[in-house]
Amino acid sequence: MRQNLVYDLPTRIFHWLFAGLFLTGFVIAKTMDDDSPWFNYHSLAGLTLGFVVLLRLIWGIFGTKHARFSGFALKPTDLVSYFKGILTGDKKRWAGHNPASSWAGIVMMLMALGLAVTGYLMTSGPNKETYEDVHELLANGFIIVVILHIAGIVLHTIRHKEMIGLSMIDGKKADVSSDQTIPSAQSGFGILFIGLVVVFGLNLYKNYDSSTKSLKFFGTTLQLSENEGNEKSEEKGDDD
Repeated sequence: MRQNLVYDLPTRIFHWLFAGLFLTGFVIAKTMDDDSPWFNYHSLAGLTLGFVVLLRLIWGIFGTKHARFSGFALKPTDLVSYFKGILTGDKKRWAGHNPASSWAGIVMMLMALGLAVTGYLMTSGPNKETYEDVHELLANGFIIVVILHIAGIVLHTIRHKEMIGLSMIDGKKADVSSDQTIPSAQSGFGILFIGLVVVFGLNLYKNYDSSTKSLKFFGTTLQLSENEGNEKSEEKGDDD
C-alpha cells in the first residue's frame, strides 16, 4: 500500500507545471502559423517555463530529501545497474527518483533553460536566425526525451509492478523505509510556488502587446514575431 510520503508538494507542482507549459508551448509552435494571434503565446509559455525551472533549481538546493539534486541518482554505474535490473527483473526500489528519471529530469531542465534563453535571444536582437535553429533543435530534442521518459515510466511500472506515476500526484510510494520518508509535504512552499508562477505569468500577459506582437520583459522589448503593420510600412517605403 502506498502510504510513505517521499515527494513534497512544490516538487509535484513543478512536475505538472513543467509538463503542461512545455506541451502548451510545443503544440502552439507546431500547429499555429506565425501570423496566428495565438502563436506568440508559445513564447509566453516558454518564458514561464524558464521561470519555473529557476524556482526548481532553488528548491533543488533547499528542498526536502528527494527534491534536492544531491539526492538524485546520477552516478553512471547506478544508471547501468538500473537498466540491467529492468532486463533481469531486479526488484531494487528507489525511494526518490530512480537513475533514469534523475537523468531525464536534469536533461529536460537544461533543455528548458536552453529554450528560454534562445527564445529570448531570438526576440531581443537582430540576429534571430543565429539562435532559431538551436531553439528548434532543443524543442525537438526535448519532446524525444519526454517520450523516452514516459516509455521508461511505463516499462518500470510493468517490470517492477510499482505505480511510480501516481507518486507525482499524491507524493507517496510503497515499501519505503522510514528514514527515507519526509515528515511534511511543505504545503506552504507549494502555495508560494504557485503564487510566484501566477504573478510571473500575469506580468507577462499584462506586458504583452498583441497589436505590435511585442513583450516588455524587465526593461527589454522582445519582438515575438514580425509586426504586420511594420512590414506593410516597410514594403510601402520600398515601393516609393
